[in-house]
Amino acid sequence: MNVKRDYYEILEVERTSSGDEIKRSYRKLAVKFHPDKNPGDHSAEERFKELGEAYDVLMEPQKRAAYDRYGHAAFQQGGMGGGGGGFHDPFDLFREVFGAGGGSGGIFDHIFGGGGGGDAAGRQRGSDLRYDMQITLEEAAFGAEKEIEIRKLDACESCKGTGAQKGSKAVTCSTCRGRGQVVASRGFFQVAQTCPQCHGSGQTIEKPCKSCHGDGRVEKTSRVKIKVPPGIDSDSRLRSSGGGEAGLRGGGAGDLYVVLHVKEHDVFVRDKLHLRCEVPLPFTTAALGGEIRVPTLQGAVTLKIPAGTQSGAIFRVRGQGMPGLQSSARGDIFTHVQVEVPTKLNSEQRTALEKFSELCGEENSPIHKGFYERLKDFFS
Repeated sequence: MNVKRDYYEILEVERTSSGDEIKRSYRKLAVKFHPDKNPGDHSAEERFKELGEAYDVLMEPQKRAAYDRYGHAAFQQGGMGGGGGGFHDPFDLFREVFGAGGGSGGIFDHIFGGGGGGDAAGRQRGSDLRYDMQITLEEAAFGAEKEIEIRKLDACESCKGTGAQKGSKAVTCSTCRGRGQVVASRGFFQVAQTCPQCHGSGQTIEKPCKSCHGDGRVEKTSRVKIKVPPGIDSDSRLRSSGGGEAGLRGGGAGDLYVVLHVKEHDVFVRDKLHLRCEVPLPFTTAALGGEIRVPTLQGAVTLKIPAGTQSGAIFRVRGQGMPGLQSSARGDIFTHVQVEVPTKLNSEQRTALEKFSELCGEENSPIHKGFYERLKDFFS
């Protein structure tokens, strides 16, 4: 018997942790256990699914409150908290069955929707699905078209999603006798819950389809193209309408939500629309001034360095940062220069520097002079 782990333990947070603390811990652990970083590691794959399940519950106030009160029983069928989500797909896919998804295509920050109750014919909306996808900073800046592969329930081709053989008809459910509900005893209580045979419709199919066994859907591998818009950031969610699982017995399909995670870049650190990077600066160029080549996402550009530049100085390259999402705004690149001191000198270089040192007075070292003037009381 598998015992579900505590959601707070999975996310390595305390029960009193805030939503921001939970989000930070989830992002760190999701990167660590992401299947892309652990190819072929089944334990990492399971850990990643476990993280997604825990995160989706603890980040939604009502679900978290139900979990804090009833634990995992809150999301079991017929439990105190209502329906719960299941996690089954090896391609970072998560099933959600809380409420119905809505809205038009684009980027969403609301809680994922899920399948609703069935109608009189047993039709039920399919579950919404979640896919976590990593993209590069360049793809986030310029946009990209990505193709993902997911394993999901699609409409059965044999019965066209109806779940019935040709000429078959619906009959009264023998389990609930048409009521759509069954009563289960729980200690001193009796709880009415959706009939597991007819899924609440009160009817079953006389001759179920042999391919899907009356479900109206079968598991298939599907390829979905995703368009990543320029300016997207980590944790943004893209919605593919109808890209989720097929509905039960011909019900409407759920939606597919793609959660994006921008990989760390080797050179740049993102700061909203701006980018920051550190560039080494030869000490001779810092002293004499000159030009250096600095990186941007579209190639290197020339940056003028004034004479006497100090280590840590920041230079702005305008208009080379990240674009605004669905806007004409564009950030800048802030280049932090670090003056590079040579580690090895030959005799000729050493002699030249010693001569240079003799020629330099305090007027050429204003920072050094000012510092020791502030500390003169310590040396008196």
